[in-house]
Amino acid sequence: MLIPRQTRAAFRKRSPDSAQIMADWPLIIGPSVARMAEPVRLSSGTLTLACTGPAAMELGMAAPSIIGRINGHLGRVAVSKLAFVQRPPRPEPARPAPLVPGPLPEKIASGIGTVPGEELRAALERLAKGVFARKS
Repeated sequence: MLIPRQTRAAFRKRSPDSAQIMADWPLIIGPSVARMAEPVRLSSGTLTLACTGPAAMELGMAAPSIIGRINGHLGRVAVSKLAFVQRPPRPEPARPAPLVPGPLPEKIASGIGTVPGEELRAALERLAKGVFARKS
C-alpha cells in the first residue's frame, strides 16, 4: 500500500483514471480477483488486464460486474470493456518469519514487574502462548 500512495501523484499527470485503478486495484475489485489479474493500461475506455488464460475466461464472464465496480469506484464511466493479455501472476511477496517467543516468564515479568501469585503467572503464560500461537 505504500508504493501506490507515493506513485499516485506521478500517475495522475499521465492518466488520472488509470492511476486510480492501478493504485486501488485490490480495494476496487477485492483480494481474490486482484490475485488473479492486474491492470496494465487504460486506453479509450478499454482496460487491459494481465492474467492467465483460465482467469481471462472467468473474468470475461464477470466483465459487466467488474466494469461496474471500477466505474462505481471512479464515480464516472471510464471503462467500457475489458481486454486481456496472457501473463502468469506475479508471485506474492514473502511473508516475514513468524515471531518466536523467548522464555515466557521473562517476557511476562519484564515491563510489569513481578507478577504476584502463581495462579496469575500461569494465566498470563497461557495468554502469551495463545497470542504467540496466533501470530505464527
